[in-house]
Amino acid sequence: MASGLPIRICICSLWLLAVGAGSVAFMIYENARGSVGATPEHWPSGTPMALDHSRYTLIMFSHPKCPCTQASMEELNRLLAECNGRIAAHVLFFKPADFPVDWTQTDLRRSAAAIPGITVQDDIDNTLARKFGAETSGYVLLYNPRGQLLFRGGITASRGHAGDNAGESAIASIVIGQSTNLVQTPVYGCSLLSKTCMQSGAVK
Repeated sequence: MASGLPIRICICSLWLLAVGAGSVAFMIYENARGSVGATPEHWPSGTPMALDHSRYTLIMFSHPKCPCTQASMEELNRLLAECNGRIAAHVLFFKPADFPVDWTQTDLRRSAAAIPGITVQDDIDNTLARKFGAETSGYVLLYNPRGQLLFRGGITASRGHAGDNAGESAIASIVIGQSTNLVQTPVYGCSLLSKTCMQSGAVK
């Protein structure tokens, strides 16, 4: 019995090291910021999506297969309810031109379409995402009625985690007329530049 003790201790130590390494890797993944391109400070001309001249215009860019973005969609729903009609919101789903129409018809898109007053549409080959500098699913922009950019970034605190966060609070403060110095936050999600979501468990 005694001779087997060092072996058991070694096995337990290796197991604890593996668990610890996995936890650290997961934490790093959860908090890895997505990339962001150059976002225009003023609403770009020639944009087929209309700027609302009486309300704030919000755009969220989404990958239809990204499970992380479900939390962003939940926060968007909560934000719009809090702002009570002051925002004209659009959710754009990346769709490669050569993919079938139903490729974007996922649970995530159905969640977006269920949010009252929101406009949901496909963004073929990321045409609008490139125009607005969106490279990561869940990237949100807020423009005022004059077309000035007021906020850019994400509305979750980490990948796939719904709940209070700085981005959502900043947008709400801007819209209801409270002062805030926060105009940009990190965005957490899958890359909009890939046709496949890199995370296992992609939305169906």
